[in-house]
Amino acid sequence: MIKKDTFISDPNIDTMHLYWASEKPEKIFKCPIFEVSKVRRVSQDGRVGDFITLDCPEWVVIIPIYKDEDGVVRVIVEQQYRHGSDSVTREFPAGLVEKDEDALTAAKRELLEETGLEAGRVTLLGNLSPNNAFMSNRQYFFLAEELSKVSGQSLDQNEEIDILSLPLEDVINEMGTNLSDNALMMAATGLLMKEERRRGGF
Repeated sequence: MIKKDTFISDPNIDTMHLYWASEKPEKIFKCPIFEVSKVRRVSQDGRVGDFITLDCPEWVVIIPIYKDEDGVVRVIVEQQYRHGSDSVTREFPAGLVEKDEDALTAAKRELLEETGLEAGRVTLLGNLSPNNAFMSNRQYFFLAEELSKVSGQSLDQNEEIDILSLPLEDVINEMGTNLSDNALMMAATGLLMKEERRRGGF
């Protein structure tokens, strides 16, 4: 049994004692999709360490959702080969925020390029750190509603994406299994479920 006072139970406890002071980061490697930096930091009690951070552009995920003729809530997902995992995965449309572009503009652009869809209503669900242990960027999650098919796909040279329309309930049930093992896809689905609960349904 864990006794009542074993751990901190106040979620609003002050966090300043956990922060480390930072010196100016040093760029040590650069490639087309990220940079690697080294930064020296000092803890509140005087410990000093050199830490590596991965500096990526901001990312966006956009969740297209609609009701079909039978009233079934469906989402648009993509299937594509991913080089990091050497596997085919199932994800929501997503991409990088380009220079001089805000997250909302990037989300709308990626939706159009990858699916040929435009949304009459786009809602920001939240933004998260992909992995705050070593990554410095943020990922923005948008819900796209009032969808219209306005064009075909406009993909990059090395992209090949199948577009699927799946019941939302199936996507939720498949979280973490088979093709649905992308962690950021799981984060997007969690934010979508939170929004569904807030609204009382889609």
